[in-house]
Amino acid sequence: MNHDIIIRNGIVVDGTGAPSRPADVAISGDRIVEIVDRADGGVTASAVREIDAADRLVTPGFVDIHTHLDAQLAWDPIGSSSCWHGVTSVVMGNCGVTFAPCRPDDRATLAEMMESVEDIPADAILEGLAWDWETYGEYYDAIDRLPKGPNTGGLVGHSALRTYVMGERGLDETPATGDDIAAMARLVDEAMAAGALGVSTSRTLMHKVPDGRPIPGTFAAADELLAFAEVLRDHGAGVFEAAMRLGERDNDAYDNTRAEVALMGEISRRSGRPVSFGLTQSNRRPDLYERVIEFVKAENGAGARVRPQTTARGVGILFGLETRTPFDRAPSWKELRAAVNGRKLQMVRDASFRQTLINEADVHGTPLDLSEVYVLPADAARYDCDPASSLAAIATERGVSPAAAFIELVLETDGALVASMPFLNQDLGAVEAMLDDPLVTLGLADAGAHVGQIMDASQPTFLLTYWVRERQRWTVEEAVRRLTSDTADLFGVTDRGRLAVGAFADVNVIDFDALRLPIPEYVHDFPNGAGRYVQGSSGYDYTIVNGEVFMDHGEHTGVFAGRLLRSNRAAR
Repeated sequence: MNHDIIIRNGIVVDGTGAPSRPADVAISGDRIVEIVDRADGGVTASAVREIDAADRLVTPGFVDIHTHLDAQLAWDPIGSSSCWHGVTSVVMGNCGVTFAPCRPDDRATLAEMMESVEDIPADAILEGLAWDWETYGEYYDAIDRLPKGPNTGGLVGHSALRTYVMGERGLDETPATGDDIAAMARLVDEAMAAGALGVSTSRTLMHKVPDGRPIPGTFAAADELLAFAEVLRDHGAGVFEAAMRLGERDNDAYDNTRAEVALMGEISRRSGRPVSFGLTQSNRRPDLYERVIEFVKAENGAGARVRPQTTARGVGILFGLETRTPFDRAPSWKELRAAVNGRKLQMVRDASFRQTLINEADVHGTPLDLSEVYVLPADAARYDCDPASSLAAIATERGVSPAAAFIELVLETDGALVASMPFLNQDLGAVEAMLDDPLVTLGLADAGAHVGQIMDASQPTFLLTYWVRERQRWTVEEAVRRLTSDTADLFGVTDRGRLAVGAFADVNVIDFDALRLPIPEYVHDFPNGAGRYVQGSSGYDYTIVNGEVFMDHGEHTGVFAGRLLRSNRAAR
């Protein structure tokens, strides 16, 4: 018998958390058909292509449950930067903001809402999408038709539902009527019948439409959300994902936060389905994450299935010559930021203008604490918030002002300097504590979102290089489980996230010792020349999607084998 691919001599980390073992993996078509330990002789058949994975990890493809690739996949079908970090399946439509259901007259509204919430340029969205749908099912069919590098699934967003049914009223704090709720529930039913992976909503006051009002659904009453839960119950499938109002407008006892968690518990019990929500540490309320986990465990003890998701590192605003600097309120720095077509570095190289930048920065100062702005090393990105790497510390060491130090670093790196200022998960000790709790899953990478501000799609590589290889905080088996079966099972992504006979052949071949994370780079490759941060990697020898080699040593092979992910019931 000939197989299509045999991966030989690798160290199989199967995604379940079980001990790794030397074994061969055989693939025929889109499925894994044999896994044979080397001690038992390995796979004896031959294959059209054989990959020697000696000294390499062989893992399931990573499943990223929190992306906003809803628009980007239309013009960037490989799903960068996720594709460079072992991700083979993505879930989009998080935080309540999606592009369906959508009437033609509401396209600009949804595009502008996505820009306001997720920092994806509205012009790029409007130009880059086909907009050949109205219902969610029609949208899902449109995604199905697109060439896709990764497998792709989506959630139907509450903001789109409210906009479709209620129009401008959807932004009011006045509760939806019974007719409104029934109409939205029918739309959720249609989406689930089409295979949507669930429903998403946002209740955080940080998510706003362009005029500053909270997005539709922020103040939805419990009966509205529970109506969606009942649709999930009727379908026996789907997850309820939420950006909740945690710690906002709350007292020291966190009574409002407790009520938010209780609502999630009731949604889970009413639907019989999991609820997933974002949870991060913040220096403003340093104990909030611990209290939320306590509240969640109490709800789960009463029959709910609620799971927080968090990141593997701090969520940080990026600074660099091409985007923003800590000194942008000074006139000369504003002039520098407005420059285009590669002129920024040329301007900084001018000695006279450089001195003006330094002088004005000294006069106007900065609103930021520069001891919390960390310069990423040019040879490999680190996100460990080492005080010695802060811009303030570097300036002190060099005996110059922070602005002068920033400019020196820009020149020394030929304009490639990137600095990060974490504003969530600032304390890696808190991140460690959250990830140490089996209740918490790995998410919030936000691939495709905040493209000019952050770059967190690379967190699988950070987890493996920093927490596993450097800190040895968790085993590689546990880290891979967190990146694969844990996330796949939570979101109902079936037959993926494990290396098992009969599973879809989504596979990574990883040179663990060679894994490396370079600093983010700012490029202009979105529609209309819009810019964004990207971040590659090294160490991923091969990424296979549905039995076909998708990425080969960081380069796309030209293959688009990704498929639409449908909820369990729809898939049957």
